[in-house]
Amino acid sequence: MDNSQTHYHRAKDVLAKPFSAPFLKHIGAGIIVGLVTGLVVSVFRWIIDQTLRLLTIVYPYLGHHPLWLIPYVLGTILVAWLIGQLIKADLTDLVGSGVPQIEAILLDQHQMNWWTVLWRKFVSGLLTICPGLFLGREGPCIQIGACIGQGFSEKVFKLKKKDKHLLLQCGIAAGLSAAFSAPLAGTVFLLEEITHHFNAKVWVTALASAIAADAVTFLFFGTKPCLYLPIKTVLPNRAYLWLIVLGIAVGVIAFLFQYFIFNLKWWYRKFTILPNYYHSILPLLLVIPVGLWNPHILGGSHNFIMYVADTSMHASWLPLLGMMTLFLFLRFFGTMLAYGATVPGGIFMPIFVLGSVIGAIAGIIMIHAGIIPASCYLNIIVISMAAYFGAAEGVPFSAVLLVTEMVGTIQQIFPMMLLTFVAYYTSMLLGARPSIYDALRQQMVFEK
Repeated sequence: MDNSQTHYHRAKDVLAKPFSAPFLKHIGAGIIVGLVTGLVVSVFRWIIDQTLRLLTIVYPYLGHHPLWLIPYVLGTILVAWLIGQLIKADLTDLVGSGVPQIEAILLDQHQMNWWTVLWRKFVSGLLTICPGLFLGREGPCIQIGACIGQGFSEKVFKLKKKDKHLLLQCGIAAGLSAAFSAPLAGTVFLLEEITHHFNAKVWVTALASAIAADAVTFLFFGTKPCLYLPIKTVLPNRAYLWLIVLGIAVGVIAFLFQYFIFNLKWWYRKFTILPNYYHSILPLLLVIPVGLWNPHILGGSHNFIMYVADTSMHASWLPLLGMMTLFLFLRFFGTMLAYGATVPGGIFMPIFVLGSVIGAIAGIIMIHAGIIPASCYLNIIVISMAAYFGAAEGVPFSAVLLVTEMVGTIQQIFPMMLLTFVAYYTSMLLGARPSIYDALRQQMVFEK
């Protein structure tokens, strides 16, 4: 008798009973968190978008009517004072993007008063970003979502201790999803940057929350990707070797980004004329001459990326190359000045902007050298955005997914992945941290 025959269980012995999955009971709670987060973040995002458009009208008017600069400067000083009054109540949670603080909460190194942080971050974030500082909306959106998730967890659903952070994590994914209309990237960012593990209960519930948040944004912004850049051509084979060279350059600049970011607080300590919660006065005043020169540069900014991507700017390549190089230096140091100034604001969009300008510079050079046709200018901008973001933030998977969802194309996934990996690997070789937010968290001092 042959006893080596394999015995198989039947399907009823393998499959779970209907409606018995342990995380299903949390899906409804995650969807509610996503809907509320989507609503709050959409309002936040809409106000910022409208204000930045208004600046393109206000600054040309100020340029032609310089006397109006006096009340504008006084109003800017008032805004800086209001920001200081709002954030000084809780500098730990209200300054910066809020992502390092959330990581500390999940590690039980920190606690957050969700309601205080929610409304103060919302208002102070608008006061900071709307005047045109080189800061992004996504950091505050992530923290707003986390606050909403924590609030529902504590006040409504009262989850067990082992699940106390589940809805906060849903809020993180929902906040990023609503900020960029990118539910998949929002969920992957949660897993890659925040939790560092792939738990079914977390990712399924967070994905449901992110989808719900994104659905709400359709009511405000429609279904068109938030940074729609249609790529209609593919890169020629001869360009791929040069992508490796570009990836190395992007990685070096990404390392420099981290180097400057981690020194900001140390440099700002030397600015002792005012208390640190009033440091916003410096970048807020310095942004005024930039706005008078070119208001399209201001803000996070989606509009500036579209401005850079405008292929009609190819009339003369050398002046265009010089202008893009000036944009790169201006945006790089302007972002550092703003992010280090004890203000609420994110660095996602500023990093994307820098990536787009690096791509524009590379694209102009490659077109002039005959490496790529002019029709591939957009390709280089898009893949450079992903590469620079992945290397500077230390999240290559999230970078590729986020850019893909934002621009609405998957035609250049391979060159995007190639460039992102080379840039990420280069920055790591130079000593960059694999997680910028983890390093920023370690720089902070938390009181439980």
